Amino acid sequence: MISTRATLFMAETASAALDRAVPLNDAALRAGLERHHAESFGWALHCCGRRRDDAENVLQLAYLKVLSGKAVFEGRSSFKTWLFSVIRRTAAGERRADFLRHLRLSEISRDHRAATTLTASDSVERDEARDQLQAALQTLPARQRDILHLVFYHDISIADAADVMGVSVGSARTHYERAKRRVRQLLESKRTI
Repeated sequence: MISTRATLFMAETASAALDRAVPLNDAALRAGLERHHAESFGWALHCCGRRRDDAENVLQLAYLKVLSGKAVFEGRSSFKTWLFSVIRRTAAGERRADFLRHLRLSEISRDHRAATTLTASDSVERDEARDQLQAALQTLPARQRDILHLVFYHDISIADAADVMGVSVGSARTHYERAKRRVRQLLESKRTI
């Protein structure tokens, strides 16, 4: 069992480390989280549009990032500023994930309704369009095809796709733009025939 004196010493050491913005150990991180918990929850509420359940979830995820080492305090700002940025980014990520889940569910629902009302000619047109798109994609160079696949089918950002492909972000953006332009040209040329 840790004595009260040792606990006070650990809290003072953690507080001093936070004030000096130096790299923190686990005890200092925990002390900082405890010290700013009330303010952190208020910030999470703000970031989540005052929805308490969402704020609790975001704050828990942010704390997990901090304690697991996924978010690392490097001392470039105050601990509170850094913690609030972790909370803001976590809330933004959760909003994006919720939006994408909602979008996918609405697409599935829409596709299901559309599939039940398709006529034979609609089905043929859809199959032809899919075949034209696949043919257009096959004419692309491998990197352009890869970047489109990662971004559109796996919902990966261009920056993350660049990491996956082992190229710079600038190169990935160039491949992405060229691929979109080329596919658009190929599909438009098919329509004019």
